[in-house]
This record gives sequence, structure tokens and C-alpha cells, in this order.
Amino acid sequence: MVQVGRRLWVLVLWGMVFAAGAMAPAQDTKTTLVVPPAPLLPQQVGEWVRQPDNAAQAAANDPANDQKTDAILTEDGLKRSEQGTYRVGSSGPVVTVSARQFVDATGAHAAYSYYQRPGSAYRGVGLGEETSLNGDRYLFRSGVSVVEAAGARGEKVDALLNGIEARLPKVGGPKAIAPMLPTLLPGRGLERDSVKYALGPVSYEAMGGVLPGSLLGFDKAAEAVTARYAGKGELTMLLYPTPEIAGDRMRAIEEEIHRRGLSAGTVVMRRTGNLLLVTTGRWQLAEAKALVAGVRPRVELSWHKDMPVKLPEFHAELRKTYSLLSSILIFCGFGALAAVVLGLSLGAGRAAIRVLQGKPAATEPEFLRIDLSGRAAPIHMEGPGAGAKG
Repeated sequence: MVQVGRRLWVLVLWGMVFAAGAMAPAQDTKTTLVVPPAPLLPQQVGEWVRQPDNAAQAAANDPANDQKTDAILTEDGLKRSEQGTYRVGSSGPVVTVSARQFVDATGAHAAYSYYQRPGSAYRGVGLGEETSLNGDRYLFRSGVSVVEAAGARGEKVDALLNGIEARLPKVGGPKAIAPMLPTLLPGRGLERDSVKYALGPVSYEAMGGVLPGSLLGFDKAAEAVTARYAGKGELTMLLYPTPEIAGDRMRAIEEEIHRRGLSAGTVVMRRTGNLLLVTTGRWQLAEAKALVAGVRPRVELSWHKDMPVKLPEFHAELRKTYSLLSSILIFCGFGALAAVVLGLSLGAGRAAIRVLQGKPAATEPEFLRIDLSGRAAPIHMEGPGAGAKG
């Protein structure tokens, strides 16, 4: 019976172990709630009401829905897009709106550059950082989003687009900074509508790039800007992460220019750091040289932490010496204080022991004394046996 009882206890214990092992994964399981992002297009803006039945049809009829456009938006870092139509009441004008959100403002600017068409200047107020108007077609960029609208124009449409712009996702930090490269273009004679910014070979060639897109190193995070100058030719600016990549791509472009020969026009190339400039087309040689020589890249640094102060070498060594001497003085001070405390503690302890033994605390007759005078002197003894003769 005893053996049977022991076996039952062993079986019970093993069962508890297996049950605990089976419950452990269940305890480690965590439930994560993923909150979907807010829609890019609101349901209603003032008197304008979104028409959900026509949204899918508007997206299907969008002429930009093709493979090339999809490839370009992928190069620009598209995150999500949304289409819809808005109408005031049941018989008012219909406005078709397309909104696209990108990873950062650089990609949004590239997409805005792709969709931009030559048109009249927009005279509205507060509609994004970049805005253009061509007939009844609005196009604007707000932060990391690009919005197109078509179907009507006027103050009511401006109010609709301002309401949509106010509800678009907002970002901060480096992602909200627009690219610097387009701002380096010389302004004299520049045709503003011809400025195109690209982040990939497909978008570069689709926007009229004069060089083969596969040659420019977009796989190495290159940026490209192309622009025409009135009565002259084109200027291509390429920005690379490092000067080494820029130098390598410059040699590859030189080979391509030599292959084309005179068909490339007046070619002047200049590299300054990681920036590469190339002129093509009907330039006078002196004008092309003056143009590329006048481009002065600005060094811009953004940092989200406090920058350390870099001292000159002399001051750095002086601070090290001061720190070392200060540490030595502090160590010596603590050592002297410890010696005084230890001496006082030992002296007080020794005096206390003598007092407990019935002896004077400050008399030390038991110490040997050497008398060098040559005279005989009796030895004075203390204690009970002081009167006894030795």
C-alpha cells in the first residue's frame, strides 16, 4: 500500500508539472490593440459631404492608376492613398479628391513634382507648402501628403480643400523637412514649371531626364533635379550620400557623354563634395561654366540631441590635467583625515585600556629609556610591588 501511495503521488506531481508547462505559453500571450490610422479624407467639411457610392468609381477612373505611376509612387515612398468625391447638397457641383500620404516630406515633394503641370499661380490662402492650379485642377503638398482635386473652382472649393488640409496627418522632426537640392538651382533664367525632382530611375525618366536613369545611382540613395533655362539648355543636379559615390557616378556619366558625342550639346561637369552638376543642350560654353560655378551648396545639419562642445586640443589637455590634480588633492585630503581619525581612535582606545587597568592614562613608565649622561639613577617602580627590591 505504501508503494502504491508513493506512485500515486509521483503521478500527481508529474501531472502538475505538465499542466504548468502547458499554461506557461498561455500566460506569455499578450493582446496588442492596433488602432487604425485616421482616414485621409474626412466625411464632411462644412457644407461639403463625401459621396461614398462614387468613391470606388472615382478611384477606378483615375487616369494615374497605371503601372508606371505605381512604380513612381513606390520610389517616392507611398504609404497609403484615398479617393473620394464631395458635393454640396444633392445637385451642387462635384469635386473629385485624391489624397496620398508618404513616408516623409522628401517623397511627398517628389510626388508633387511628378503630378505638377504648367499652370496659373494659386491665389488662395494657407493651402499647403506647395500649391498649383491648372484650370479646375488643384494640386498641393502639405507636409508628407499630396492632394489633387478637380471638378470646380472658386471660394467654396478653396474652403473644402483648406478643411481637408487641416485634417491631414502631421509629422515633425527630420521627416517634415523638404529636400534641400531644388533650392540650389540658380534663379536667373530658370523656367519654374520645368523643375523636376526625382528619387528613382522611373520617375526621373518619366519627368524628362536627359541621362539614363539606371546610370545615376538611385540604388545608392541619389537625388536628382532637372531644370530648363530660357533659350539655353538643361541643368541636372545630383546629390549623393558620400563624395566617393559622387565621383564614381561622375566617371560613369563622362563615359555616357563621350558615347553620345555632339548630340549631348554643351556639357560642363563639376563635382563639389557629394554634389554633381551637369549641363546639356544649347548652352554657350562660358554661360554653362558660369552657371555651374555659381552653385554654392549649403551645409545644413539637423540634430535632435544636444551637440557636444568640441574643445581645442590644448583646452582638452588642460581640463584633463586639472581633473587629475583635483582627484589627487581630494585623495590626499581624505587620506590625511583618515590618518587623524585613526590616530585619535587608537590613542583614545589605548588610554581607556590603561584606565581600566588602574594605571594613569597619560603615563608610560614601562617604556625603556636610554640615559646617556653616565650617572646612576634609581629605577622608580609603580604599582603594588613598587617598594620591593628587585
